[in-house]
Amino acid sequence: MEIEGSNILVTGGNSGIGKETARHLIAMGAKVVITGRDAVKLEKVANEIGAIPLLFDISDLKSIPEKAAEAIDLLDGKIDTLINNAGIGVFPKLGDITIEDLESVYATNVFGLTLLTQEIVKPFIAQEYGNIINIGSTAALKGFERGTVYAASKFAVRGITQSWQAELRKHNIRVCLVNPSEVTTAFNSEDRVERDEADKKLGAEEIAHTIIATLEMRDKGFIPEVTVWATNPF
Repeated sequence: MEIEGSNILVTGGNSGIGKETARHLIAMGAKVVITGRDAVKLEKVANEIGAIPLLFDISDLKSIPEKAAEAIDLLDGKIDTLINNAGIGVFPKLGDITIEDLESVYATNVFGLTLLTQEIVKPFIAQEYGNIINIGSTAALKGFERGTVYAASKFAVRGITQSWQAELRKHNIRVCLVNPSEVTTAFNSEDRVERDEADKKLGAEEIAHTIIATLEMRDKGFIPEVTVWATNPF
């Protein structure tokens, strides 16, 4: 894929992996819409990196068709790539899990991701071309203590990705799952403030690099899944 001149939607693009990925894509000549739930933060980040802001809570499932159409309009009616980056996590131990925990995480990580992609894939199929990057996690590969809710949602995303690969290859639509290990961002931070990058742990930069390298492969090939580990996080 040629990044320059392409049109891209990045969910959860006002912080962390989404922000860093959008920043690099814009610097390479792409037009990028970023979404976020905090209007002030979204506008600030969009101005900082040159993105187009779209106030959008992906867990508001009823709003998805309207917001998907708005995103495409902001991209002048054409979209080449969807990066499903928006995600949340809660980490209660077994015995403390509530239905609200399950519903809130699945609404964003699974239901919203699926329903948004369902809207965006319509123009992809019509134009016989498109790229979908789903941000998974190493939690999509192996569970962990207190990971029941979060890991289950990411295992679901992995299954979803594989299903879309089987369904969409005939339309020249590439679907990739990117699995970061622990990344120092605002993820799982109650105040959603970006944490300083830890010395040895991954930063958003490594994941942005992975996403862009995956997209830059010639359109005749695609990477189904890639996992990114820190070299020596200890």
